[in-house]
Amino acid sequence: MPETSLTPEPGTVVVYSDIWCSFAHIAIHRLHATRTRLGLEDKVSFDLRAFPLEMLNDAPSPRPGTDSEVARMASLEPAAGWQLWQAKDWLYPSTTLPALEAVLAAKEQSLKASEQLDLGLRRAFWAESRTITHRKVILDVAKETGAVDVDALDEALNDGRARKALSEQTALARTDAIVCSPHIFLPDGTSHANPGIDVGWEGAYGIGWPVIKSDDPKVYEQLLESAAA
Repeated sequence: MPETSLTPEPGTVVVYSDIWCSFAHIAIHRLHATRTRLGLEDKVSFDLRAFPLEMLNDAPSPRPGTDSEVARMASLEPAAGWQLWQAKDWLYPSTTLPALEAVLAAKEQSLKASEQLDLGLRRAFWAESRTITHRKVILDVAKETGAVDVDALDEALNDGRARKALSEQTALARTDAIVCSPHIFLPDGTSHANPGIDVGWEGAYGIGWPVIKSDDPKVYEQLLESAAA
């Protein structure tokens, strides 16, 4: 399936998101947890794609913004893994592009490899305060998943073979086709932006905080059952 096709084959869920995005951290956790609970691990795969906020905003994601989200979003889905940044300030990631590229590169091995690397990198950032900008951290996380051929991933990152896909997905993310991170696309042609969560903001991003108007995690059961049908 082309990397820019928005209607996946049956049994596949396309997800556009950024690793910096706390809403995407919740969405990815819920996709994995719900798939396991429903026994659909052999029937539904996740095709993970990039919605790089830093490219769309022409600036790195501001740390005050992510810090302001941690407590509120963690209260919605504690099991996803959260903490305020605990490492040295200068180790805070300045970009997620290398991590997003690695997730795309891992697809060359399998969607499962890409899924597990993506999940591991999100936990590394949100729950473990690790510098996911750094190549060694990315490869360390890949090894920890047990699902990724680390040497093959290292080779793919060296020659940049996934960079074109990252650029194409960034271009698509600039259009109205992708609304936000996360945005989920199903085989029936429907799409769901930030599924189950209705959110507003109190104050400007990085100064104020998110205000959750409603949250319905059960939406993920419907999404996955639809993808599996």
